[in-house]
Amino acid sequence: MSDIVEVTEYLTAAPSTALAGLLGVESPAFESGAGLPLLWHWVYLLDRTPQAELGSDGHPARGGLPTPPGPGLRRMFAGGRVSVRRPLHVERPATRTSRVASSVTKPGRSGPLTFVTVVHEISQDGAIAVVDEQDIVYRAAGPAASPPAGSEVGISSATPLARVTVRADAVLLFRFSALTYNAHRIHYDRDYARDVEGYPGLLVHGPLQAILMAEAVRAAQPRDRHAPGQRFEYRLSAPLFDGGDVTAVAETAENDGLQTRVEDARGIATASGRHVRPR
Repeated sequence: MSDIVEVTEYLTAAPSTALAGLLGVESPAFESGAGLPLLWHWVYLLDRTPQAELGSDGHPARGGLPTPPGPGLRRMFAGGRVSVRRPLHVERPATRTSRVASSVTKPGRSGPLTFVTVVHEISQDGAIAVVDEQDIVYRAAGPAASPPAGSEVGISSATPLARVTVRADAVLLFRFSALTYNAHRIHYDRDYARDVEGYPGLLVHGPLQAILMAEAVRAAQPRDRHAPGQRFEYRLSAPLFDGGDVTAVAETAENDGLQTRVEDARGIATASGRHVRPR
């Protein structure tokens, strides 16, 4: 396939309405000219890989971006960085241009790990609106290695500026998979997740955790919720499984920014992020 993939579609309000209802958060005020909230572009401009091109895990085995570096490898979403240069608006078209920026293989606890960074640039009205870098890790097939336990240490002792909590049950994970056209079976097929990939339950999507952190930022900084110039970086640090409440927290950080994290029902942190507001 080509080294560069372009997807163009007309953005409507419907996917945003669906995401707001799924998470129980405020819908964007599109009628007043507001753009998409931070990370909500993930429910638009989706890859819709033909069924015949999917592998046994539900991910594209060929023809996708990135193309897996080898057959039968397991895929994990590790983190990323997003810069918002200008708002993305509904009721007009947008184009996503994607390319692989880097790929490197390193030794890991369970064998070689291949780290791939994909860069997506989303343009509207002839200008780049969002630059989205995503880090993906591939590992050899087989049971998952014992993951890090996460951290019980909070970012600070200060009272959080905002919290966003959802019940991460199988229904929520299935609906988020459907909304984002994500067929990875670890998120909805419990038998597959347990018997093939060696997990004790369904995994909560990395992008879902990142969106929850972005929603905590949106709740903490309502005046900046649609402003250009935002930057957000995030990292997945430990697997998060279904069955309990999941809470995203936003707290004040140095240099006029916010730090975020996702906690499971035990208070274990599974993801972290940093948001830099517009100046």
